[in-house]
Amino acid sequence: MSSLSVDLSGKIAIVTGASQGIGRVCAVELGRSGATVICVARNAEKLNETVNEITEAGGTAEAISCDVSDRESVESVVDGAKEKYDNIDILVNNAGITRDTLMPAMEDDDWDAVITTNLRGAFLFARACSRYMMRARTGRIINMSSVSGIKGNAGQTNYSASKAGLIGMSKSLSCELARRGVTVNCIAPGFIETEMTAVLGEAIIDAAKQNIPARKLGQPIDVANCVLFLASDAAAYITGQTLAVDGGMTA
Repeated sequence: MSSLSVDLSGKIAIVTGASQGIGRVCAVELGRSGATVICVARNAEKLNETVNEITEAGGTAEAISCDVSDRESVESVVDGAKEKYDNIDILVNNAGITRDTLMPAMEDDDWDAVITTNLRGAFLFARACSRYMMRARTGRIINMSSVSGIKGNAGQTNYSASKAGLIGMSKSLSCELARRGVTVNCIAPGFIETEMTAVLGEAIIDAAKQNIPARKLGQPIDVANCVLFLASDAAAYITGQTLAVDGGMTA
């Protein structure tokens, strides 16, 4: 699948979790569409690979290592971007982790780690960016939820709670920011072919396909194309929505 053609020239985008998987592809496609991309994650080496891919394609990007759950680190990234580029136009909250196990066996730390990274991290970035977006009276906040946040999934109560929380947060924030020209939407990917799914093995992947009406896994570019659309002027009147990219799983 080819990438969606949109013009984001002059736009400044922050993408969390940009070191691999869906986040990396989203960052690369934003860069190819003309946006200057601030790539955020913990792994500096992998972040630099993302930046190199963007620059080799003719785009502009920089890598910033950051713990998305740390308020001071997040505000430093956002304030620094505003000072350097004079604006923040797009935020893609993609950073996320899993700590899967059935709830009766789930440790407190497994719950806290997932909620802290997936939900608190998105809150911190959205809060920091929205302050500047409100003043500029324009902006796009795109939060990466999951079909698990819509329909749940056994063994992922912590992950599903964090992703459902993102949907609720996005709906409420969209109501707060709409009059200032800022949109807030969610994307809910289904089973996407990434490094994370590759380690599951052929048997599990084949079983997963049987629960997908399209009978195939999605690709990161499927999600990135939705990010490009929601970040573009074409989506200016769309806010508070959750777009499932799941091959029909939640139909």
